[in-house]
Amino acid sequence: MNTTYIYKKANSILGFAFIIISMVSCQDYLEEQPSTLIDSNYVYTTEEGLKSGVVSLYKFNRDRYDQRTEDYMGAVLLSSRSDLTFSRSGYTGLMGRYERGVSPIDYGTELVSSLFWKHYYNITNKATDIINAAEVVDNIDEDTRNQIIAEAKFFRAQSYFFLYRMYNNIYVTTESVTVDNAFNVIENKSSKEEIFALLNSDLNFAIEHLDWNVNFGRVSKGTAKHIKAKVAMWQGDWLEAKEQALSVIEDPESPHSLVSSTADVFKGDLNNSEQLFVIQSQDDVLGGGDATMMNANYVTQYFQISGINSDIEQGGRGFSRVLPNLYLLNLLAEDPNDTRDDNTYFRLKYYYNTGDNIGDEIDIYKPITDLDNPSDTYTRYYQRLHPSCIKFAQEDDDPNSYTQRSNILVYRLAETYLIAAEAILRSSGDALPYINAIRTRANAAPLTSVTMQDILDENARELAFEGERWFTLKRMGADVLNNQMINFSGDGEYYPNYFGGSKDPRINWKDHYINFPIFQEDLDLLGASYPQNTGY
Repeated sequence: MNTTYIYKKANSILGFAFIIISMVSCQDYLEEQPSTLIDSNYVYTTEEGLKSGVVSLYKFNRDRYDQRTEDYMGAVLLSSRSDLTFSRSGYTGLMGRYERGVSPIDYGTELVSSLFWKHYYNITNKATDIINAAEVVDNIDEDTRNQIIAEAKFFRAQSYFFLYRMYNNIYVTTESVTVDNAFNVIENKSSKEEIFALLNSDLNFAIEHLDWNVNFGRVSKGTAKHIKAKVAMWQGDWLEAKEQALSVIEDPESPHSLVSSTADVFKGDLNNSEQLFVIQSQDDVLGGGDATMMNANYVTQYFQISGINSDIEQGGRGFSRVLPNLYLLNLLAEDPNDTRDDNTYFRLKYYYNTGDNIGDEIDIYKPITDLDNPSDTYTRYYQRLHPSCIKFAQEDDDPNSYTQRSNILVYRLAETYLIAAEAILRSSGDALPYINAIRTRANAAPLTSVTMQDILDENARELAFEGERWFTLKRMGADVLNNQMINFSGDGEYYPNYFGGSKDPRINWKDHYINFPIFQEDLDLLGASYPQNTGY
């Protein structure tokens, strides 16, 4: 590790101590301490400090969503790079169309470095410091010690797993930076075996020592088992994935179950039986949170039309950055009874709510439906009447603001069901009950047989815009990822302004985009032989 890294590490420790100062007074299990007593020694040598350190990990984990960078790109980037989206405008559009973030030196890659590479390494460093300190601290109850370590190990595993899925060429460590190792240079990436050994070790510990029932907003045994199932899927360990997923779904002690209707999944503060992990922003819990433009990125500008004001029921106030594409909309339309396009996950139609036409559907702009007779208002349609994802619009949001302070659902049981279905299909057993549980909840007709394409399609209908689609395609292999991106991303001929040119994601997609480029500045901080991802 070079001197630049040491400087950043020192600033990181100071920043960590500052965050702890702000965390202490909001925790029920902590007594208030004068800020002059709270330093890195307090954080790493006392039970109260270590507990506060764990709370700070929740805050750092949320930072990716809270950062204002290019209209909160950290919250929406992975949804914009998908076979399910049309990336219309703004910097998220440039990223989603593969015009930026495609070389080690461009500005988009620099942003991704800040929002993901540096972000998750920051969390792994802090989690490792907490783990190593908690393992040796005196005068602490063993159950409390294990609880602290378990939460920290969960965040370390989640962060390394995220980095691996984005970048592939990553390094992992369980050592804290000390005077003795500060000048060590990282010459090579960690092997796949090393990465997964650490992920599984950390998650096994978390599963053993976390409880099923926890305070809303904290990670639980179910959260850890869910991530363990996802890790197993990346290893091709179908039996392990099946075991962990079915445990979350069926264990008698598991408090998790699918909510009764799609209308209830994203309702209220998200504290329901389906949630496995919710980032706290709406309520002042675990350090609070900031307003974001996550929802605004996904909602069209219908309120620019005379006779309709922005309202939460119709999606709130948006600016048409990242929209569901025709491929996704056609999947949703395959079953006319499917409720996921019925103003629960997506809004397809908009209605006048002021003036003389209250209640009438707005249809003044038309998409292209006939390539031989194209609409002359299709660009306005994409700006102002295009279907929107409304998963992140909550009832108490301000309809007149682009920024909202709402909780964010990160992991939920519907994904666990789909993991179980795929793992069973790839190993042994009957996958139908698990995929049909998702379809039945959405009022879609149950399947009588199931294929991998069925699972991929159901994943799209259920989990679109939740940030996991790109990872799912990558896990299924380069052939699947390339096929989906080349054939379905964007809207092709139905948006001629982008078709076939520099703004067409199907044209811009390259095979080596399966891994994000490592920003050159980050690569320069590593050893001279550390490998850039292939193709960059």
